[in-house]
Parts: sequence; structure tokens; C-alpha cells
Amino acid sequence: MSKYHLVLGLEIHFHLRTKKKVFCGCIANFYGAKPNTHVCPTCLGLPGALPVANFEAVEKAQILGLALNCKLNEFSRFDRKHYFYPDLPKGYQISQYLYPLCLDGFVELENGKKCELERIHLEEDTAKSIHRSGETLIDYNKSGSPLVEIVTKPIFESASEAVEFAKKIQDVVRTLDIADVDMEKGQLRLEANISVRTTEMKEKGILPDYKVEVKNINSFRFLEKAINYEIERQSEILEKGERVPQENRGFNEVKNITVSQRKKEEVKDYRYFPDPDLPPMFFDKKHFEDLRKNLPELPRQTYEKLKSKYSLNDNQAKFLSNGDGLLLVEKFYSLAEKSDPIKVANLLINKPETRELSNDDFLSQIKAFAVSEISEERLNEAVETVLRNETDAFEKLRSGKDQVLMYLVGQVMRELKTKADTTKIISIIKSKLN
Repeated sequence: MSKYHLVLGLEIHFHLRTKKKVFCGCIANFYGAKPNTHVCPTCLGLPGALPVANFEAVEKAQILGLALNCKLNEFSRFDRKHYFYPDLPKGYQISQYLYPLCLDGFVELENGKKCELERIHLEEDTAKSIHRSGETLIDYNKSGSPLVEIVTKPIFESASEAVEFAKKIQDVVRTLDIADVDMEKGQLRLEANISVRTTEMKEKGILPDYKVEVKNINSFRFLEKAINYEIERQSEILEKGERVPQENRGFNEVKNITVSQRKKEEVKDYRYFPDPDLPPMFFDKKHFEDLRKNLPELPRQTYEKLKSKYSLNDNQAKFLSNGDGLLLVEKFYSLAEKSDPIKVANLLINKPETRELSNDDFLSQIKAFAVSEISEERLNEAVETVLRNETDAFEKLRSGKDQVLMYLVGQVMRELKTKADTTKIISIIKSKLN
């Protein structure tokens, strides 16, 4: 089915970490609480209860927009988005449509591709439905929680691109310290709008006239599986000369397939209009500049700093500027001022047991793991021996599969029968690629 090409846009939803819910005074931290104990007339949608916007949530959404290169709107407002499900007591969700807090923006992938955003907006979350013994129970603790939605343009051409983008969003959010984005708790949810098109359509820049939205994906691994399954499923339908139904689907984690849920709504079905109970919001440039001044060092900046200031290699810099490695950056900075940054990075990365040590104990470990001096000539000999014996691995490295690099380093260490400077070994191996 290689004649069909993926067209993919993402919607990423996550709970902001705020003291109160987004439109009422209920405590927002409801995790672990008994059902329906963090509720009030407003988040229950009772008649006569009026919402009041939580400015803490508004600011945190705008901070995210700045971090993702967005334009912040000086005028923004909340709208009512109508649909009818038991987990939405009012019969509408307070969201944003025409005037979201943030527009445009982009995230750059490792290959240099800029993945463009369409918007970032703020809305309220729905309640939680619990299905058991043929009944559906509703827990309204989650109802009214501040929810940020990031909407991308249909720019992803592979599942791996979408997964990398989503992971980078998670890293940025954690760095900004505006949310926990714990996927196991449902604090970060992914939704993929998936279509496929022919080579001819791709060459002419024509988008498909349908899309299938896979809802509420709760892991990066499941996101990748759902996308790849849909590419195959939709391609087979088109190959038969049939039309792919526009619908919402869910991902079955046991069978690794997507399943139909309901017909997909269109914008007209939501009957958006400005929420009459919430006044529009106006922001001046000083407000935006004050937010920008307080932005922390972002993951991409951390990566560049680790390479330029501390001379770490690409693998070390990537490890310390992505995922769980970001939790080690401050420790690295404090230790790198007192010791060789490369040795500090090596120990943090390769010896997880050292990460909880005090700085003094860590520095003692560096001395204990001090590398014996090995001549450049001996290092070169060892590298050449390994590359002669590991031709398959070396060819993989030459073709761009960087993950085999550390395997080759390990083989060089084995050949030397002692510890050696990893950075020097990597440098010599890479010099052989030319």
C-alpha cells in the first residue's frame, strides 16, 4: 500500500496544575479523592451558577504559547461548544473558538523539520464516565478542570514524527512547570486526525476530504500503533474503491486496533457562540513581555548549552535535554562547575546509582572512576580492530543509525580491557566514517 501517504494532525490535551478549577472555586487537585467530592454548582452545571475565569490558568496557557513560538492574541474570549453526553452536565463545554489565547507557533524536530501549530486554547474538562456491571457511573471531580488543547496543522508524515513531537511537548510543559502531564493519571491525552492520500495528491498538495480522529490515546507507544494501524486500514478501504467514513475511533490496547465509536461532528454541529457569562479578555504588550522575561531555559536551549558551553557530545546532550534526563540537568550544572563536565555527564548517564548522591559523594565517585591514561595510538588501534570485527554495526552507523554507536564504544572498551575516555573513542569512531 506504499502508494498511499499519511496526512496527520495532532490534538494534545493536558491538565494545567492550578490551585482552583478553571471557572469555579473548587480545588483542582482531585487525584485520589472520593468521587464527586470536588464539586460545586458551577462545575456541576446547575441553573443560575455563573463561571469566573481563573487568571492563573490563562497565564499558564500563554506561557506555553510563548515557549512554543506562538503569537499571543491581545483579544481573546470563551465560547460555548455544544454537545450532549452524560459527562457534560450543562450540555455545552466552555472552550475557545474564533479568538483563542495563542495562534500559530512551531516545534522543531531532530531532523530540522518545523511542525507548525494552528492554535493553543483553554477550556474546561468534562467529568469521568465509569462503566461497570452494565451501568455507567459519573464522577464530576474532573469536570471543570483547566484543560489546554494544542492543535497542530496536518503536517506529520509518519508516526515517528508525531511521537517525537508529542514527547517534545511533554518536555516543554514539564520544564515550564505548569503541569505534571502524567499519562497514567490521564493528565495528558493525545488525539490523532488521520487520513491518507495518493502520491498524485501529495505532489499537487491536495488534502483528503475526510479525516478519522482516534480519541483519548494515553501513551506514546499506543499513538504510534494507532497511526500505523489506521494507515493500513484506510489504505485497504481506498484500494477497494470505497470511501473512508469520517468518524471518531478509539484504540483497543489489547488487540492493537482502532474501533469505531461514533460519527465525527463538524464545526456546525457544535453551534459555537460567545459565552455570555464570561467577559472578553484584553491583554497589553507589557503583560506578554512580563511573561516572556520569566521563561526558563527550554529543552532546545539546554541542548545547545550542553554542547557549546560544556562540550558534551551529541548523545550526552540529547540525553540530558530530553525526557527523564531533564531531571538531571540542574545536578549536572552544579557538578560541572566543580569537575570535568564530560566526566560528570558520563557518570550521570551511565551510572544511575550515582544520581541520588550528594555533590561531595558524587565528586568522590568521579575520582574513583578516573580513567587511566591511554595513548592516542592505542585508542586508534583498538577502534580499528573493533571496526574490522563489527562491520555490520559500523555499516549501520554509517547509514545513520546512531543507536549502534554506544555498542561500538563498549566493544572498544572490551578490546582495551580497561576504562577509557568515551568522548575520545566516539570522536575516533566518527572520524572513520569519512
